[in-house]
Amino acid sequence: MSGFLAQARGRAANAARFLLLAASAVCTAGAAGAAAPLRLCADPANLPFSSEQSGTPGLYLEIGQRIAQALGRELQPVWSLSYWGKRNLRTTLLAGQCDLAIGLPADAGFMGPRLVLSKPILEMGYALVTPNDHAVLRLDDLKGMRVAVQFASPPQSLLATRGDITTVTVMSAEEGMQRLASGAADAAILWGPVAGYVNHAAQHDRWRVVPLDGPGMRWEAAIGFSRRELALRDAVAGVLDRVRAEMPAMAARYGLPGGPPITLADAGPVPSLALVADDTATEIKEGREIFNGTCAHCHGPDAVQSERRINLRLLQHRYGDDMEQVFFTTVTHGRPAKGMPNWSGVFSHEDFIKIFAFLKSVQTGD
Repeated sequence: MSGFLAQARGRAANAARFLLLAASAVCTAGAAGAAAPLRLCADPANLPFSSEQSGTPGLYLEIGQRIAQALGRELQPVWSLSYWGKRNLRTTLLAGQCDLAIGLPADAGFMGPRLVLSKPILEMGYALVTPNDHAVLRLDDLKGMRVAVQFASPPQSLLATRGDITTVTVMSAEEGMQRLASGAADAAILWGPVAGYVNHAAQHDRWRVVPLDGPGMRWEAAIGFSRRELALRDAVAGVLDRVRAEMPAMAARYGLPGGPPITLADAGPVPSLALVADDTATEIKEGREIFNGTCAHCHGPDAVQSERRINLRLLQHRYGDDMEQVFFTTVTHGRPAKGMPNWSGVFSHEDFIKIFAFLKSVQTGD
C-alpha cells in the first residue's frame, strides 16, 4: 500500500511540475509577444528639450511619448549627456544603446552614412528678446541699445559692423537672459528655445521673444536612427504627421518662440573683399578659406568680430605701417599670455601670406 501511495505522490508531483512549467512557458510567450520599449536617447538635464523630472519632461520626451503611444510601445529614456555631441551619439545611438534621438540637425552629412534621419519635424534658431512694450522690426530699431549676444554666434557677427549698437557678450542664452533681468542689457539676440524657456519658466513671460530669420539664424531638426533601424525609421514616418500636429502646443508649454520669424533686413553689408587683380584675388580667396577653417573660432567668420581686442579688421587702425610685421611675428611666435598659440608648426609660410592678404583686404578704418 505504501508503494502505491509513493507512486501516486510521485505522479502528482510530476503533474504539478508540468503545470508550473506550462504556466511559465505561457508567461514567457506572452512577454515575448509584447512590444519592446522604445528607447529614446535623452539628456537628463537639458530643458526645455529633456529632463528626468516627471513634471517637466521636456519637448523631446513629450514628442517621444506621442510617437511611442502611436506605435503601441512604452517609452524608455536612455540618459546621457548631450554636451558631448557627436561623441555621445556614437556611444549611445550608433552603439545600439537606444533606438532614436530627437532634435538632430536635418543634414544628411551630419554623422555620415551610419545615421539616418526622419523628415524635418521642427525649426529652431536664434530669437530677438525685447521688452513686451518695445517692438523691433529692423536692426535700426536697436540703435543706442545694449544688446546681449552669445560669443562667436551669428548674431554677434550680425552686430559686429554696427557702431551704433552696443553688444554685451555672453557665453550662453541663460546668461543673456540674466543680463536682461538685471538691467545690464536692454535687448538680446539669443538661442531661441532656451531664451524662450527661461523667459516663460523663470521670468514670468516678462519679455517678447520673436524668432529670427536670415543667414545662420535658423535650422531644421529631425529624428535620428542608426542605419540598422531602417524599419523603425519607416514605422515612425507612418505616425509622424499625426504627432507633428501636436508639436506647437507642446512647444508652447515650454515657452519656445512661435509665430513667423522676422528678418532684420537692414543689417548693413558685411565689409566685402576689395577688388584686386586676379592673382591677388586667388590668394585672398585661399587665405579666407584657411582663416575660416581655423582662425574664425576665436576671431569670427570672415574676421567679423565685435570684441575689439580680437577684431582683426582693426589691425591697420592699430598698427599702421607695422601691421605686416606685427602679424607675422604674432602668428609665428604666438602670444601665450593672451591665448594666442604659435601657428608656425601648423601653417606654411605661403599659408601665412595668404591669410595676411585676406586680412589686409578687409581692414576698416575704425
